[in-house]
Amino acid sequence: MTSNLGCNHAVGRSIQVTAGDSELFTYVYAPTDAQRESPRPYIHPLRTLDGDLVSVFRPHDHVWHKGIAWSLPHFGHDNFWGGPTYSREHGYRQLENNGSMDHQRIVALDVTDDLVRFSHELAWHTQSGTHVADEQRTLEVRLTDDGWVLLYSTTMTNVSGDTVQLGSPTTAGRPNAGYGGLFWRGPRSFTGGTVLAPQGSGGDELRGQRAPWMGFSGKHDATDRASTVLIVDAGENPRHPPEWFVRSEDFAAVCPAPFFSEELPFAAGADLSFRYGVLVADGASDDTRAETLATQAQKALTR
Repeated sequence: MTSNLGCNHAVGRSIQVTAGDSELFTYVYAPTDAQRESPRPYIHPLRTLDGDLVSVFRPHDHVWHKGIAWSLPHFGHDNFWGGPTYSREHGYRQLENNGSMDHQRIVALDVTDDLVRFSHELAWHTQSGTHVADEQRTLEVRLTDDGWVLLYSTTMTNVSGDTVQLGSPTTAGRPNAGYGGLFWRGPRSFTGGTVLAPQGSGGDELRGQRAPWMGFSGKHDATDRASTVLIVDAGENPRHPPEWFVRSEDFAAVCPAPFFSEELPFAAGADLSFRYGVLVADGASDDTRAETLATQAQKALTR
């Protein structure tokens, strides 16, 4: 039987969610990252109930990848993903357009034996300091039959005064690179692991396909163990079921990408909401177990 949930709060910086004496994750809501990395809240480390690490922080190939983070590479002309911006004319180029998602205030921090809920408000600023969006974000943690689930909710409000086109490198001209949204980057040892999907498990060939959920199963160095991370897209999300940005051959990544191949207009003054269930489980997963885990995450999303 898993121990009760708990939470440690480094006030003004981060929360750490625990199960008994074990850390499940740390959510850094007030990062101190370099501007080039588009400072934004992130989840790292991310662990299974048995303590295995299933995230990576600032990998050398993409230092702006940080565990799990809400990251938008093409917010109009601004980059809230980090690093260079892609265009048809110049390919990837480092510009002075790396924005930041800045913590404003905590709305709620509720902790019981079977639920942790953290909600806060953010203001999005361009690199030049222009205020372009407000956001309310909520993280909830619950235990499930086969692990634990993170319920991730965001509502953004466009305060820029103009319609903003939300897109990806693919909408800017790069084929099959439609990343953007809730992005998970797995540990190095997961490279070459298995992408999980309703249409059957596989690898990079699943990138760009539509599905209500996808996940990843990989192995850990120094042990004989494996773990699974699976993300469910809520049915009410715009463009559900989304296209997915997934990778296995170069590194492990899973991202439900609502702006993969088509820009989404974000009107001035409008709200835009997304919800996800992220289930973290010990052990490898085949197609049958992946379906079971997806059902558990979907159940948590509808509670």
